[in-house]
Amino acid sequence: MTIEIIPVHVENEIVRGDDLVSLMLASKTRPDLQDGDILVFTQKVVSKQEGKTVELSQIRPTVLATGIASEYGKDSRVVQLILDQSKRIVRMRNGIIISETIHGFICANAGVDESNVKEGYATLLPYDARASAESLRKQVNEKTGKNIAVIISDTFGRPFRQGQTNVAIGVAGIEAILDYAGTKDNFGRTLRVTAIAIADEICSAAELVTGKSRHVPISIVRNYNHDDVSGMTNEITRSRSEDLFR
Repeated sequence: MTIEIIPVHVENEIVRGDDLVSLMLASKTRPDLQDGDILVFTQKVVSKQEGKTVELSQIRPTVLATGIASEYGKDSRVVQLILDQSKRIVRMRNGIIISETIHGFICANAGVDESNVKEGYATLLPYDARASAESLRKQVNEKTGKNIAVIISDTFGRPFRQGQTNVAIGVAGIEAILDYAGTKDNFGRTLRVTAIAIADEICSAAELVTGKSRHVPISIVRNYNHDDVSGMTNEITRSRSEDLFR
């Protein structure tokens, strides 16, 4: 299997209500879509398009947010957004806030991000990234007639390893997990617990062409054979009862 990853350049600054699919199709770098292609959209452009951009001057920090901000050297307005977007705080140490978001993800700052947005603003995660992926997939099909899959990616840190990697926060038209349980390995032994986070691996591969400052918010992953089944990102998120690190 030879997989191709194709960057899609979009020079426009995305704002609320923009037609992401039309902008993608109008890109000079976009090759014709093919059935079976996987489109990976970065969370940032989806959040901007859905109006999940917040003006910090409109945020009124609570006493709790102000106290945390003072201790950790953060903007109290950003801390307030983190608290608002969190079910609970998992850990705070060395200026880092790890929380469980209202969406069920465990990540730094509840996904609140000030990068690639105007000064004085921050973006939040999409309200329902799976629904966003399904909507984008439907729009692509309506505009092109192609049957494709869509993944929405975001950048997360990892326990016990330096550096961040891109992971899936919303999927449509592709399984999130490839479960090998019950199949045989090369020596005939039955695999029992091997499950590969396919959607995360595709997002990590796509990041190699998107980067953070290349005006490439969308990429096409081609020639990866997959079933036309919409997976659930909560399949990837480990439940608290099974999590040995919390």
